[in-house]
Amino acid sequence: MAETVISFQNFRFQYYSQAEPTLHDINLDIHKGEKILIAGPSGSGKSTLGHCMNGLIPFAYRGTMTGTLTVGGIETKTASLFELSQKIGTVLQDSDGQFIGLSVAEDIAFALENDCVPQKEMKVRVQKMAELVDIASHLNNDPHELSGGQKQRVSLAGVMADDVDILLFDEPLANLDPKTGEVAIELIDEICRLEKTVIIIEHRLEDVLHCPIDRLILVSEGRIIADDTPDNILAMNTLVPHGIREPLYVSACRFAGVPITSAIRPASLETLDMSACKDKLHAWYKANAKEEPVTEKRPLLEVSDICYSYDGVRQVLDHVNMTVYEGEMMALVGKNGAGKSTLAQVITGFLKPDAGTVTMNGEDLSKYSISERAEFVGIVLQNPNQMISKAMIFDEIALGLRIRKVPEEEVEKRVEAVMEICGLRPFKNWPISALSYGQKKRVTIASILVLNPKVLILDEPTAGQDYRHYSEIMKFLQKLNENGQTIILITHDMHLMLEYTERAVVLCDSVKLADQKAYEVLCDIDLSRRANLKETSLFTLAKKAGIEDPLGFVECFIRCERELR
Repeated sequence: MAETVISFQNFRFQYYSQAEPTLHDINLDIHKGEKILIAGPSGSGKSTLGHCMNGLIPFAYRGTMTGTLTVGGIETKTASLFELSQKIGTVLQDSDGQFIGLSVAEDIAFALENDCVPQKEMKVRVQKMAELVDIASHLNNDPHELSGGQKQRVSLAGVMADDVDILLFDEPLANLDPKTGEVAIELIDEICRLEKTVIIIEHRLEDVLHCPIDRLILVSEGRIIADDTPDNILAMNTLVPHGIREPLYVSACRFAGVPITSAIRPASLETLDMSACKDKLHAWYKANAKEEPVTEKRPLLEVSDICYSYDGVRQVLDHVNMTVYEGEMMALVGKNGAGKSTLAQVITGFLKPDAGTVTMNGEDLSKYSISERAEFVGIVLQNPNQMISKAMIFDEIALGLRIRKVPEEEVEKRVEAVMEICGLRPFKNWPISALSYGQKKRVTIASILVLNPKVLILDEPTAGQDYRHYSEIMKFLQKLNENGQTIILITHDMHLMLEYTERAVVLCDSVKLADQKAYEVLCDIDLSRRANLKETSLFTLAKKAGIEDPLGFVECFIRCERELR
């Protein structure tokens, strides 16, 4: 039997600031060389579980522990943080919060410097780790200027340079475009083959299952609900009730009446037994396929021939044109660094374009100041820490209303309504410092939603959200949209794009590649490849099942799911 490298025995943990324990009676063994996925809804305790493993509990987050936890043979209650860091390395969700050095090479070398490794040996190890994660060509770059995927690679190299045996990844896909996320999962899989033990904490189950994992551990309300192979847990049909979205191809099979059992190997499209699915998928599609009606919409926001460069040399936006229609919910997608967030900042007035115009109802918005444009366009930034300015949650959400001299009675009512929708009602009187990254994201979304601008731009609105909170936020946005609110979603979440938007504009390398129906984008293999997107598993499933019109199958599934929702 494989060596046990992490062992929880009757373990319980309660933060000093909390009235109840966060973790209850945890019994869990992780063995050498295993690749483990820990999944669960926000607040389930999965991040706390990770903090206990890497020593942030009890050294950074104080509380009461009972039971035992050993990591690499060390009892964590008596170990120092330094001792634990020699056993387990952590790659954080927010890569920027992990950078120390002024260059990529310095950052990778940081742990080695602390260990007093001779400089000659240090340079060799830094070069080796950089080559392993394919970042060697950027050793002299500032890590903060890299793309999201490159930042992940630098963080990983910095952790691996210290030659730890256990690697913990805290939501490694949160800020990555689909293709970069796929490459990151492949990289993690390669590392696991180097006899490393890998633990992944992540919401995006289908993306993690791009490569095989040994066990899926489902956590809810501080307890382990399930600990089994992905095939067995998918067959239990227990993921969605506990806040985790099952793979889209599995949902499509359920729609078609296919019994999801471990015997059909549902954890991957590569292993899925198509003989058990094919006939039912064909029958379901034949019974549900129909033409979608075309509706005319009035143009609201016009982006015309926009050009922008940060340094005057490289174009970030190169003659980009886009029309946003009144009352629509559309997606703006593309790889990291494609210019999506830059375009949003041009629309809101944060950046002045080098050329081109932005108009609303035919009126040029360049004559308005940034604060005046807020009456037309509101934006929720990708990084919540760039928006938050108040200490308390309620005050942060209320800030925009108070600046506009809204009566306090109305402020109270509107803020509480938005907090309810965004799953923040229980935290009404909490300080923002006590929130997780995903919870902070919800606060910033709420702070803009409460203002109800004509056009609402959300940059990665569901990043770090479990399926329940994702659904609550999107249902609220959908309700706003149905009431006439125009919404632009900048997203790497292809599920979100398929489920909630009719149209997608695709940016790549500063230019617009496509403007078409959302499901058509993810069924175009060449377009997906060029824009670092990923072909939807629904399209792949339809092709494997031999359905003559796989694009129609995807459209049919999306329509039926929307009707069901």
